[in-house]
Amino acid sequence: MTILLEQIVNGLTIGSFYALVALGYSMVYGVMKLINFAHGDLFTLGAFLGYTILASTSGVVTQNFGIWGGIAFTAAIVGMSVALAGILVERVAYRPVYPSGRLSLVVSALGMSIFIQNAIMAIWGARPRAFPASVVPSARLVVFGVPVTVLQIIILAVSFILMAAIWFIVEKTAFGASVRASALDRETATLIGIDVRKVIFFVFALGPGLGGVAGLMNGLYYRSISFNMGWNYGLKAFTATILGGIGNIPGAMLGGLLLGILESLLAGYVSGAWKDVFVFVILIVTLIFRPTGILGEKTAEKV
Repeated sequence: MTILLEQIVNGLTIGSFYALVALGYSMVYGVMKLINFAHGDLFTLGAFLGYTILASTSGVVTQNFGIWGGIAFTAAIVGMSVALAGILVERVAYRPVYPSGRLSLVVSALGMSIFIQNAIMAIWGARPRAFPASVVPSARLVVFGVPVTVLQIIILAVSFILMAAIWFIVEKTAFGASVRASALDRETATLIGIDVRKVIFFVFALGPGLGGVAGLMNGLYYRSISFNMGWNYGLKAFTATILGGIGNIPGAMLGGLLLGILESLLAGYVSGAWKDVFVFVILIVTLIFRPTGILGEKTAEKV
């Protein structure tokens, strides 16, 4: 039982990364009906920016703020920087081709993904980078008989706080109502006076910002990062989005956490070599038997 609980905790930790990235996919698709394939590479950008701040500054940040203060400071800088990158991606890669239709948007998204990945490789190099042990908290605790690291607890706490905050903004605020209206029917939302441009700005800033913070936490958790890891995480987050219900905010959270748990259990009880194959199996099975996802896709009702 202890091993099972430990695998579930590991799965929730991994799933929190998928969930945060999946939120970005889901919000952009909900408003724009666009799969932002560059989103996984913005996740990678967050990891490398965090590495630069924490590891490549001779420990200045952690010396001034302490380990936890340094991580919090770094997360804030990373989140804002990647949010700005997300806005630039929308302005440069998507806005000029909106009138050309979805196919042009998909091609542009793939091109931006390749561009960001190669830019990361050009700046930081092709070989993997490792967060030094001095900036990664290593304390361990035993909670209800289950060994966990303090870093896992912090990652889960921060992830759930961020997810709860996004749910509250989208579901319980006036601006969130504008986001939901734009997602359901953008043309009608424009006719009733909603500034859809502000909504687009919001989703392209918030989604990448969350992904950047997830990239930092992933780097701290695994310590090793590489320039091309965004494709794998982006694909898994996209699978989580489909699993929970694309365009559905709670669905993205549920899909990410569930996928992380299933992947961790498979790696622990079957084989770690098959966990990526298992993700594709989940995607195929979901598309066949439940194409709208567990919680369903939110779409407008035409009457």
